[in-house]
Amino acid sequence: MTRSVRFPASTIVPIGFGLIVWLAILVVASPVATAADAPDRPNILWITSEDNGPFFGCYGDKRAQTPNFDKLASEGILYRHAYANAPVCAPTRCTIITGVYGPSMGTQHMRSTYDIPDNIKLFPRYLREVGYFCSNNSKTDYNHSGYDSSDWDQISKGHYENRKPGQPFFSVFNLGTSHESSLHGSRVVPEYLEEDFELPPYHPDTPEIRSNWVQYYKIITRLDEQVGQILADLETAGLAEDTIVFYYSDHGGILTRSKRYLFDTGTRVPMIVRFPKKYQHLAPDKPGTQTDRIVSFVDLAPTVLSLAGAKIPDYMQGEPFLGPQQTEPRDYAYLFRGRMDEWYDMMRAVTDGRYRYIRNYNPHRIYGQHLAYLWQMPATRSWEKAYLEGKCNEIQSQFWLPKPPEELFDTQADPWEVNNLADSPAHREILERMRQANREHLLAIRDSGFLPEGMMLDRAEGSTIYEMVRDPKRYPLERLMAAAELAGERDPAHLPELIEMMDDEEGGVRYWAATGCLVLGEQSKPAAEALKKLLDDPCGDVRITAAETLCLLGHGEAAKVIVEALEADNASVVLHATNALEYIGEAAKNHLDAIEAAAQRKGSYVRRVADRLKAKFGG
Repeated sequence: MTRSVRFPASTIVPIGFGLIVWLAILVVASPVATAADAPDRPNILWITSEDNGPFFGCYGDKRAQTPNFDKLASEGILYRHAYANAPVCAPTRCTIITGVYGPSMGTQHMRSTYDIPDNIKLFPRYLREVGYFCSNNSKTDYNHSGYDSSDWDQISKGHYENRKPGQPFFSVFNLGTSHESSLHGSRVVPEYLEEDFELPPYHPDTPEIRSNWVQYYKIITRLDEQVGQILADLETAGLAEDTIVFYYSDHGGILTRSKRYLFDTGTRVPMIVRFPKKYQHLAPDKPGTQTDRIVSFVDLAPTVLSLAGAKIPDYMQGEPFLGPQQTEPRDYAYLFRGRMDEWYDMMRAVTDGRYRYIRNYNPHRIYGQHLAYLWQMPATRSWEKAYLEGKCNEIQSQFWLPKPPEELFDTQADPWEVNNLADSPAHREILERMRQANREHLLAIRDSGFLPEGMMLDRAEGSTIYEMVRDPKRYPLERLMAAAELAGERDPAHLPELIEMMDDEEGGVRYWAATGCLVLGEQSKPAAEALKKLLDDPCGDVRITAAETLCLLGHGEAAKVIVEALEADNASVVLHATNALEYIGEAAKNHLDAIEAAAQRKGSYVRRVADRLKAKFGG
């Protein structure tokens, strides 16, 4: 949608007096200005928290004790359908700070820190150019290499009080109180077990889970107190009547099956925006209003620029939902998940506020992959133990089983998203509509996820991933998407086509062909000979996937191909190899020395998987 302040490149500049008027407009619209040029710009304060969903009284949660959040909501606009585009911090923070979807830049994988084009800037730079003092206290975890400290006036312990007299400010205060780590190492508290607390249906009722849930609510109350203090400080400084206040959480959380997962519990966030009386003309409604408008984090950068009177760069993919440049409400929020720390997976999702569609491109990988960081939470370990001991019912077991290719949930009737409607005839039209919305979005942003991470990096060498995926010769997205969808359908009728795809000239298609056989498992036995040919493929990710499939089909000698991949220069290929070794089971037991050598060479996430395999096989 075209924004009113953007001037098309094809516009013909008039001559004479018209030219003078046109130049004057350009000067006014120029992002280069000073505080004196724009004396009536609002201050903008962001209060952000980590890893929490909308467990507040103002969102209807009767257990919550959140008087400060509730008061803020009574004075502002509460967004009932606000979403983090990714369910984990760094990829979603990259989307926030650039106004560009992570997969469009290749930054969907956790802690990827890859290059992005020079023209994509952190949006505070544009605020500084129109006279704002920009401070950040204190997260700069942007998941790409383009961060420049000059994008901010002050970071680390940045504070609006350090601005020049009369200068408008944009200040961020990030609170880590509710972070996942707050439950690491926690112990069962007996009195918590006595509280009347209804667990989500997917969680078994164990002492660790019940105790962690009750503790989580007490953490939210502490967070509420901190937010109240920040707002009180703003009032004491005499700035409340000049400042638009945003509060939101960076994604959902904390308890297992929220953070890192594309359910409502992982992506739906609390968001409240308060406008002082002076700037009520910029508000979409009166104080105390709740809105169903769908917003997501990719929209935050253009929204702040709109409120500040700055030009919105054309490359931004978000839509401003406030200020003079706001657009019509969007129909959907688009969500993504790539590699989470040391384990690979790929999911995309679409929500219209009620229905949520999830496409699992790696349905052979369970939700409950063993992430070292997540397993530090007692609730996680307790849930896994209950499952392994056969104490979980059908709903509670789903987290530990291979995923369906598609999921569809009615979050109004099923707020915990445990009833998959993807096969429901009554919901066929909704499924097809949202499936198509997902496809159109991925094509529009040129989603980079349809190559495995190692192959994506190799193909982008000499440029950025963002530039690579916009070159149809280097990245035939339509063909790759079709291959990925076919591979994930888990339909043995597709096996002849998958075998044919193994001879394709495009490495990404060959990768998805091998993945399709991995998804089929035992049903892919007729493809064994074709898979063996892929053991000599020039692409490491293809070789690894074919070898993993063959090992699961009983051809254990293929494990040597995975072990050889541990010596690759590309760290992502090495990590992929360690993931495969986890899934081939006992065949990996004889290669612990090679795994340890790879961990010493590549470290970080490879080290985590190596430690996991050593513990599993007694190395």
